[in-house]
Amino acid sequence: MADAADYATDYQIRQLDQQLAAQRALSAVTAVTSPECEDCGLDIPRARRQAAPHVTTCIDCQSIREHKAKGVRR
Repeated sequence: MADAADYATDYQIRQLDQQLAAQRALSAVTAVTSPECEDCGLDIPRARRQAAPHVTTCIDCQSIREHKAKGVRR
């Protein structure tokens, strides 16, 4: 049977889990990426980096990656 200390510990664990999840979400949104595509080295347009801050490739290279992932030849 759980006592008050068990309930308090469970509450603290839930609170910490929520804070960590919020911090991870914030980090993902505010992450600064390189302005250059990691595949071709060309600049990633600012609008693309603002719309999707996590991107590491330009639109063309991302399209090529997606085609390769599907097994489509270019």
